[in-house]
Amino acid sequence: QVQLVESGGGLVQAGGSLRLSCAASGVTFMSYQMAWFRQAPGKEREFVAAVSASSIKRYTDSLKGRFTISRDNAKSTVYLQMNSLKPAEDTAVYYCAARYGSGVPQTSSTQYNFWGQGTQVTVSS
Repeated sequence: QVQLVESGGGLVQAGGSLRLSCAASGVTFMSYQMAWFRQAPGKEREFVAAVSASSIKRYTDSLKGRFTISRDNAKSTVYLQMNSLKPAEDTAVYYCAARYGSGVPQTSSTQYNFWGQGTQVTVSS
């Protein structure tokens, strides 16, 4: 049974940083692309970042330079380092997602089969 468990969310002041973690179990981690999505109240879920097993990375353009995705295959964990956080833009529930496959990671949520329960990130002004 595939399980993705996110952690690291919370309340942070504008300009601060957070690191989200997502621990995967029930999968051969090296065979999966991993991604982060986020969803703010009243908005659609949006792509944040993705990483392949060989660490090919993709980001939504507006977040390049502030967010960094990484993975530790030995720990079956993917991370999202978030810096210079902004209240309106970055406050959301952040979801970890996984899909079987190699190559350049996908950015569409419909391509991902497995999802975590989400972790809330709130940025105060």
